Amino acid sequence: MNNKKWLILTVSIVINLCIGFAYAWSVFSKPLMVDFGWTASQASMAFTINLFVLPIAMIFAGPLVKRFGVRMVVLLGGVLFGLGLYLSGMITTVYQIYITYGLIAGSGIGLIYSITVSNTVKWFPANKGLAGGLTAGGFGAGSLIFAPLAVQFIAVQGVLGAFQTLGLIFTGVILVLGIFIAAPPVSDIASLATAVATNQSAGNVTTREMLKTPDFYLIWGLMVLGCISGLMIISQASPIGQVMVGLSPEQAAFAVGFIGLANATGRVVWGTVSDKIGRYNTLIGMFALSGAGLVALYFTNDLPLFMVGICLIAASYGGVFGLFPSITADNFGIKYLSMNYGVVMTGLSIGAFIGPQIAAYAVEKSGGSYNLAFIITLGINIAAIILVMFAKQKNAKHQMTLVEN
Repeated sequence: MNNKKWLILTVSIVINLCIGFAYAWSVFSKPLMVDFGWTASQASMAFTINLFVLPIAMIFAGPLVKRFGVRMVVLLGGVLFGLGLYLSGMITTVYQIYITYGLIAGSGIGLIYSITVSNTVKWFPANKGLAGGLTAGGFGAGSLIFAPLAVQFIAVQGVLGAFQTLGLIFTGVILVLGIFIAAPPVSDIASLATAVATNQSAGNVTTREMLKTPDFYLIWGLMVLGCISGLMIISQASPIGQVMVGLSPEQAAFAVGFIGLANATGRVVWGTVSDKIGRYNTLIGMFALSGAGLVALYFTNDLPLFMVGICLIAASYGGVFGLFPSITADNFGIKYLSMNYGVVMTGLSIGAFIGPQIAAYAVEKSGGSYNLAFIITLGINIAAIILVMFAKQKNAKHQMTLVEN
């Protein structure tokens, strides 16, 4: 079993590297604008739809797993992801790419991400943070690896040809590797879950039961708050660098490349740290460092401080996806983790809307400065720390009650 679980973890990471290519949307955005005459907002909407659909597809992954098993759902996700990219190479209107890249590819990503993360967590119940962080880290690092490859394909084949080639490549890779995906035996899940039961505040809770608990809304709210700062920076890092530091577009693009590295690193590091110091202590550290990054951006007037700021925020944002699978499993068990985590992940959609809107509001109110956005999101991070402390205290009381009983 030990050798098999490490194989499944490795395969899951590589598959997530493939679907993490979705974060390289900016590589395609400008060529599409040039070829079709789209505006920046029209082009970016495809990525927004993709990100919005992702957690919705995660919710459907749970019922599909019950009926078809984890392997078939991953293979289905691979087909949808590759098909969405391939069909994006055949579009003629902006609405078509909303369907192909946004809905179809986004659905494939959601199915795969849900299964790879939740399934590896089940294989490593004693090290949920490490397993979830490594698997989620693959998704975060995908754009770093495949964005340069996409640029080369675009230069040779054009943007539509690049979509088709990459769609075929990713479909092939995921279908081959997906064969190795398997769920741990039911007996192993039960015995391993029992071995670490003292670290969990609840047994195996169905999604319907989870939605009736105050703990879910507390965790979901923390997911929303954890995404706001990160998504604000990811969506606005280049213009922030140009406005606040005076970077050229080329310099800003280079600096933004480090966001992907920090994002991926944060997923692994924070998830691993949480196994050592606890989920809630780790959350406090994440929100504190994200706040420190916002302070750095507020006072920045040079490239080094700008880099420190965006990397701290991106690493803390990445930690959300390395940590929340474990938090969900700790509170609601691992049996229904695929669907439960998908519901928790809907907080990403809310954060994806709020973060960029805060930046837009700040720029409009201040005539081009982002400082108001940094102040607002710093306040959100402080509020999140207070909320985490409340959740930590509530969890401690619950654990004490379990011990007494």
